[in-house]
Amino acid sequence: MTAPGPGLDSVQHLFTAIDHVGIAVSDLDEAMAFYRDVYGMEVLHEETNEEQGVREAMVGVGGPGSACIQLLAPLSPESTIARFLDRSGPGIQQLAFRVDDVEQVSATLRERGLRLLYDAPRRGTSDSRVNFIHPKDTGGVLVELVQPAGE
Repeated sequence: MTAPGPGLDSVQHLFTAIDHVGIAVSDLDEAMAFYRDVYGMEVLHEETNEEQGVREAMVGVGGPGSACIQLLAPLSPESTIARFLDRSGPGIQQLAFRVDDVEQVSATLRERGLRLLYDAPRRGTSDSRVNFIHPKDTGGVLVELVQPAGE
């Protein structure tokens, strides 16, 4: 992991909550049924995100405002999730932090020496705005920054 650079002794609080944990699955319908029937969780949202190459579902873990589980299934063999499944198999693919301003947080993290995957935020689940921190800079964990829509 990369430590903050010189002059950054006081670390600004960047994240407001854990937004979700992304889990790569090969069959979204099967995974949703498992989380619903075995864990008793509710599927809160389902969508296809062509830009990200996934069919996805957000599964509620607790009450309103709680973190979710994001189930991610590939739309094609070339998608990022398909490549993840080929390399690592099903499982945790990312940790997502909720932020108030994804552009500001991205800029701050770049100033602190981290690489982000996108120059500008992209559309995420439910029209959120997202960016990702390169896993080589975070100890091997793909970290997503999520600014929910309407904020």
